Amino acid sequence: MTHRFCENLGTLKSAKPQVSVVVPTYNRARDLIRCLDSLVKQTYREFEVLVCDDGSTDDTREVVSRYADRLSLRYHWAENFGGPARPRNIGIGLSHGKYTAFLDSDDWWLPAKLAESVARLDEGVDIVYHDLYLAWSHNQRFYWLKRGARALAAPVFEDLITNGNAICNSSVVVRREILDKIGGFSEERALIAWEDYDAWLRVAKVTDRFSRIDKSLGYCWRGGGNISSPRRVIGNLEKFRERYIASDPSWRNRPLPAWYHYGLGLANYTLGSHALAREQMRLALQGRLPRRSRTKARFFMAAATGRLIVARQFG
Repeated sequence: MTHRFCENLGTLKSAKPQVSVVVPTYNRARDLIRCLDSLVKQTYREFEVLVCDDGSTDDTREVVSRYADRLSLRYHWAENFGGPARPRNIGIGLSHGKYTAFLDSDDWWLPAKLAESVARLDEGVDIVYHDLYLAWSHNQRFYWLKRGARALAAPVFEDLITNGNAICNSSVVVRREILDKIGGFSEERALIAWEDYDAWLRVAKVTDRFSRIDKSLGYCWRGGGNISSPRRVIGNLEKFRERYIASDPSWRNRPLPAWYHYGLGLANYTLGSHALAREQMRLALQGRLPRRSRTKARFFMAAATGRLIVARQFG
């Protein structure tokens, strides 16, 4: 039997929230403070917040309760699923907004995030997204690097397949009706850590009205605790190939995307499989990669080659 409960903690209520902000979390009470603080500071106010807890055993509920008088807020706790797809789907199901925004509990937004996103959606697009600054430390003061998004060309599905994921989950605001059409996020275990990319691919099958806001309107945490790992990346890429490449006759005579080889190469290098890493980086460099990725691919290819030589000398 699955145990769960839901509480209306917020004393502030939006009569008709335009946006529902879905925040999945698991044992991130400290990070959640920063996340919810950024929601309190939003200049746009017609939104509700759904904190969907994937079985936390820390003081997450107590942290959420501190915001009861500052946000229109609901807290849902369920037994651990092991990934963000299920808590996100729970949040979508509980939401009332015309638009749904996603914010991971270790990420946070700038005050204008919702205002700018809603303005763009009100112009008629179906999904908006933007760059995020990268954060590695709780004491960080300056943010030089970004997780950059790219503008997507129609057909968007083809762009996402050929060039890889362009969208960070914590930047997305999407029409709720679009999420209903695709059935939300897949809860397949094999998709954990790339269920968001899978969702955007399925969204792209029903609409090309994607819009990138050319600004950084939030922060993406890279200071530890993320669920991705090299072995998971390899499994995810294999699942992607099975679902979107092997089943598509149009790819039979086409090389695999360069970003796919780059991801495999980086994961294998991290695992110490340098021969595999070198071959994957070689294949990646034969395709289309952004300039920065091409530079990195050459570096890892050279590093893998050097380590193979050392292994021969001392093996």
